[in-house]
Amino acid sequence: MEYHAGDYDVIVIGTGHAGCEAALAAARMGCHTLVLTLNLENVAFMPCNPAVGGPAKGHLVREIDALGGEMGINIDNTNIQVKMLNTGKGPAVHALRAQADKKMYQARMKDVLESQEGLDLKQAMVERVLVKGNKIEGIITRNGAVFYSKTVIITAGTFLKGKIIIGDTEYSGGPNGQEPSLKLTDSLRDVGLQLARFKTGTPPRVHRDSVDFSKMAIQPGDEKALGFSFIGQKVSREQVPCWLTYTSEETHKVIKENLYRAPLYSGKIEGVGPRYCPSIEDKVVRFADKPSHQIFLEPEGFDTKEMYVQGFATSLPEDVQIKTIQTIPGMEKAKIMRMGYAIEYDYLPPTQLKLTLESKLISGLFSAGQINGTSGYEEAAAQGIIAGINAACYVMGKEPLILKRSDAYIGVLIDDLVTKGTNEPYRIMTSRAEYRLLLRQDNADLRLTEIGYKMGLINEDRYRMFIDKRSMIEDEKERLCKTSVSAENKVQEYLVKKGSTEIRQNTRAMELLKRPEIEYKELQQILGDFPVLSDEVIEQVEIQVKYEGYIKRQLEQVQRFAKMENKKIPEWVEYEKIKGLSNEAKQKLVAIKPGSVGQASRISGVSPADISVLLVHIEQKSRNMGGEN
Repeated sequence: MEYHAGDYDVIVIGTGHAGCEAALAAARMGCHTLVLTLNLENVAFMPCNPAVGGPAKGHLVREIDALGGEMGINIDNTNIQVKMLNTGKGPAVHALRAQADKKMYQARMKDVLESQEGLDLKQAMVERVLVKGNKIEGIITRNGAVFYSKTVIITAGTFLKGKIIIGDTEYSGGPNGQEPSLKLTDSLRDVGLQLARFKTGTPPRVHRDSVDFSKMAIQPGDEKALGFSFIGQKVSREQVPCWLTYTSEETHKVIKENLYRAPLYSGKIEGVGPRYCPSIEDKVVRFADKPSHQIFLEPEGFDTKEMYVQGFATSLPEDVQIKTIQTIPGMEKAKIMRMGYAIEYDYLPPTQLKLTLESKLISGLFSAGQINGTSGYEEAAAQGIIAGINAACYVMGKEPLILKRSDAYIGVLIDDLVTKGTNEPYRIMTSRAEYRLLLRQDNADLRLTEIGYKMGLINEDRYRMFIDKRSMIEDEKERLCKTSVSAENKVQEYLVKKGSTEIRQNTRAMELLKRPEIEYKELQQILGDFPVLSDEVIEQVEIQVKYEGYIKRQLEQVQRFAKMENKKIPEWVEYEKIKGLSNEAKQKLVAIKPGSVGQASRISGVSPADISVLLVHIEQKSRNMGGEN
């Protein structure tokens, strides 16, 4: 029996990492928001690795924070180890990674949702979306509750017709023994959306007391207090180590002997899996020449003995998982507490979306997270905050937020998905960003806090702190530019000691700082009288000065490409009728419906010649219509 259960501005389906950010963003922008979850105990659940961040993923977390999201603050409050990766390389690829206490992470995020004004959190199974014409109207739950809404954001993760596979065993299920969503997929198909099938998986968890760590290498966190969020005090706390070991020849032998029982090779698994996170059986086959593979043991929290076996994702039968795990040095007596498994699920090919993450087919319907074909908590949360912001903008009649590829890794992620699509679970990487020297994890606040403030997600106190920091950076750069360093003996001796060239005449401090071997702290020792600045301000001054030439060149690239990005494609363009366009280009352009010439140029199958034809067509028809070029 259906009944009218309530009216909302925004409804979010799912409370994974995408759903949490979407719901919080919409509510914080002033929308009456409802977020529905299959199980209130699994808000912000981490079904795979108990960690946040890493290369490019860490950049996303800092961008979410700069926009006013919650993930960075949450992991800073609930981590058990923090480490900066790639410190031997340039700042563009530095990346923060934190191990989470999974239960603490969930509990804190649930409390944030429960405490958020204007946000209702409810447990319910959503089975249908309500669509009238081409416009969303609401949802219906399994129990018959009808919630009406101006917008709906689907963040269903891997739950849509989820199927768990372990060896010969398969059954309907969501991650970690949860209930799958079986009827929502059919409802989405009924309203005209296309769905496809992907696969992902997770490794076993082993009991800490059954592991011999003396045969492994310890992987400690950083002693320095580090954090993702640009606000709040960086707190040093107990660091719980991870451990490194390797597969052995015996490991590979056992796997090869049992490949005929592996669902990945027996045909049981139909969905495409993530290329950059292959299962252990896939690694043994694809990289047959490698004698071993890295295995990391990662703790899942302060108050649990479970340890995550990073690098050992598998869907092998239980008996084979046990036998194989016990061939790894240090794990000869390991007891598996949870078996590894593969999960197949339905997803929405993301070329059906606008850059706002709104459906091109159904007005007011948004989607974010793994349902859009991505992998990873960070990619999900990044889409979630953008979907939440744009759903709120839709309700309020405001211009939507579209981040460009030169603005943020979030812009790269969404543009890749919407423009190029994906034939495997998508993972963000630094190599995907052509402007990665501009999109560093250290300057995410300088790039995006202003946007978060305009959207209403950054409060006045935080905004003033940001303005002060930005002013300090510029003031100190200007001071260094005006400060002269004399060519006296003690300065020359210090430069020689640091392996630097002596100066022949008085030199600006700015010029000395540009030298790779001279750090800001060295200038302080040379000159003595320096203002007291935070580590974050000093970091920005040093990076901006040392990489000034490279940054300037990338900014010039951005300006050149901006002409293409800013040239909008009028809605009246009918690609099928444009003479000179290749048939493939016509098909792709009709399907994607790019908003700009720049976006059109990145569509696979659209050549530079096609872009030239398109530009000529737009110009000629604009003139004939009396419009602008």
